[in-house]
Amino acid sequence: MTDVDMRPPSPFHEGERLVQERMGVRDKMEKIGRRAIRDRLPDRHREFYAELPFVLIGAVDGRGRPWASLVPGRAGFMTTPDDRTLDIAARPLFGDPLNETLTEGAYIGVLGIQPHSRRRNRVVGRVAAVRSDGFTIAVTRAFGNCPQYIQTREVEVRPGIDRPEAVRTVGRSDALDASARRIVERADTLFIATAHLDGSEACPRGADVSHRGGKPGFVKVEDERSFVFPDFSGNFHFNTVGNILLNPKAGFLFVEFETGDLVYLTGGAEVVWDGGTVEAFRGAQRLIRFFADEVVRVERSLPLRFTFGEYSPLLENTGSWTQASRVVAAERAWSASLAKPDSRGGPAST
Repeated sequence: MTDVDMRPPSPFHEGERLVQERMGVRDKMEKIGRRAIRDRLPDRHREFYAELPFVLIGAVDGRGRPWASLVPGRAGFMTTPDDRTLDIAARPLFGDPLNETLTEGAYIGVLGIQPHSRRRNRVVGRVAAVRSDGFTIAVTRAFGNCPQYIQTREVEVRPGIDRPEAVRTVGRSDALDASARRIVERADTLFIATAHLDGSEACPRGADVSHRGGKPGFVKVEDERSFVFPDFSGNFHFNTVGNILLNPKAGFLFVEFETGDLVYLTGGAEVVWDGGTVEAFRGAQRLIRFFADEVVRVERSLPLRFTFGEYSPLLENTGSWTQASRVVAAERAWSASLAKPDSRGGPAST
């Protein structure tokens, strides 16, 4: 048996590998992934989670639908008894779908993000225990993420942090109402949960939650049940896109940072790889389109307030839907002019 045969399985599943091949980074990412993706928490990650006042969670409900959630707490509410365990001493907020999806044995994705420093780290694991005061995660994978497209914000903990179960006004629908639509259309940040739960135990699988950022308005609401946004160049892991390729479902969380309103959505997702709009939207590698199945909006839910700092400098290299529409319109006008017959009845000369 050769040394290659004896190597552990790839840290990437089939969907992630297919996208890496499409983007021409497969061999490079296999080498990087084997170094960077660990089966335990490095000490610097353990210290990082202990500093945070909130964490993002991705989980799947009983119908196989991913949801993205945010769990707040006072700094220190996350601890690591050892390098394979992340303990979260907080319960989900009132109205959060995580109240139903958080069950022992469930696959779970974790994103720790520090807005003022743009630092972020990821964990994939399973729920080892659920308690009245929190839950414990058995870590199976841990890795860092680059700070791209994160807007800086300072975070203030509010008194309600100690009463996550406090009743709030909750709206449920299969579509975006006017308030939810405004939050989505003005967003410069979103969180997306996906999952890959099929395959053998040797194949990396589980739930995931990731961050996406852009200029305000980078999410385009197409109608009351769908929206689309550009996917910019990232760390080339393609966790989100690879999951959607194999399991076209996603959950989203939008945060109204000033009021604390939260909008949770779950439904179908697709990746738009090419076409005129992809090519026209400056910086876009592809588009992700979402079709809502259920929308939950909780008013003044988040016991945190965020003070905006500055946009990611990388956003200077990205476009907008207005910019993309102008490019598409110009290209259509140019194509039409080429097809228009000249005065002799033939095609226009070039």
